[in-house]
Amino acid sequence: MAEGSAATLSANAESVTGRFLAQPMRHPLKPRRAVAAGQPQLLLRGAALHNLKNLDVPVPLGRLVAVTGVSGSGKSTLARDVLLANLQFINVRGSKPSWQGCSSIEGWQQIDRVLEVDQTPIGKTPRSCPATYIGFWDVIRRLFTETLEAKARGYAAARFSFNTGDGRCPACEGQGLRTIEMSFLPDVKVPCDVCHGQRFNAETLAVTWRGRNIGEVLTMEVDEAVDFFASMPAISHPLQLLKDVGLGYLTLGQPSPTLSGGEAQRIKLVTELTKVRDDITRRGNKAPHTLYVLDEPTVGLHMADVEKLIRVLHRLVDGGHSVVVIEHDLDVVAEADWIVDLGPEGGERGGGIVAQCSPEALVRVAASHTGTALRPVLARGAAAKAVVPA
Repeated sequence: MAEGSAATLSANAESVTGRFLAQPMRHPLKPRRAVAAGQPQLLLRGAALHNLKNLDVPVPLGRLVAVTGVSGSGKSTLARDVLLANLQFINVRGSKPSWQGCSSIEGWQQIDRVLEVDQTPIGKTPRSCPATYIGFWDVIRRLFTETLEAKARGYAAARFSFNTGDGRCPACEGQGLRTIEMSFLPDVKVPCDVCHGQRFNAETLAVTWRGRNIGEVLTMEVDEAVDFFASMPAISHPLQLLKDVGLGYLTLGQPSPTLSGGEAQRIKLVTELTKVRDDITRRGNKAPHTLYVLDEPTVGLHMADVEKLIRVLHRLVDGGHSVVVIEHDLDVVAEADWIVDLGPEGGERGGGIVAQCSPEALVRVAASHTGTALRPVLARGAAAKAVVPA
């Protein structure tokens, strides 16, 4: 798209990287959620694991909370090893708290579920893909069973499964790939020479819905599938969410082993956003209050993808949930409603609380390295507001 100096890229309108260099994000992207006195919160008491110095840390609920600080300041220890690890019992019915690394956590009764959204793969085999992981593949299978051709042939939903049953390709067993063992070399995977990567046998592929067979749907990109399934909200809604988070280029049947860590993480976030909507539409009530913990989700993401990730995190909070994110990326930190800044340094000189406040207040804390780095980032948004005519 472009090559040269940063200034050259900034002047190239066709380069997404150049556009973000020329016009960085202006914060906040949406109005800040205030953390007032009496705000529902978790109160972490006596956190003393590793280098944490017996900290009492309030974590506001229903807010986007960033845990910041230099490397080794205790961010992961606080958010993952103490907060997340101690609250896992909430996910097991009938379990009781057993505090490790802290004296107690108060207010946990306000949380219904705790989940870490990380960059681990969503599956280990080619049979796992975005459509099956998010859950709309079953709806697509039912659509095909309702066609006249499927009814005439007596096909049930199981016929359109590539995991089991008579409908999948017998040569590759529904994987779309065949593995060739190489002596003294790694195995090689090639497209199946029977189904040509479509995963199903010829009889199953003879059934079509709106001119497409089940194999062609699997190879369809999300961008195209959004329009193709526009009349089916149960399918089009999660597809639109995938598009919103910047994954419109993936195919519905993209094998999980081919996904990057950032792609896998965003698919998990889409799954959570889908659950929020399902609870509201199907049950008529709000989704269970979930505490999401993310550890540096921006690793490997482009600036444009970081912006999409930020909007997803805001949507989770707007859905009534709480998000705690360990982060160095200043664009994410600038979007937080509340910041817990640790340090002031790493190792033995870390493990303390430098500040607990909003981003605007943190830039005024002289001892905060995060505040110093954050100052020009917030200034961009303030400067943009200043030039907007009244």
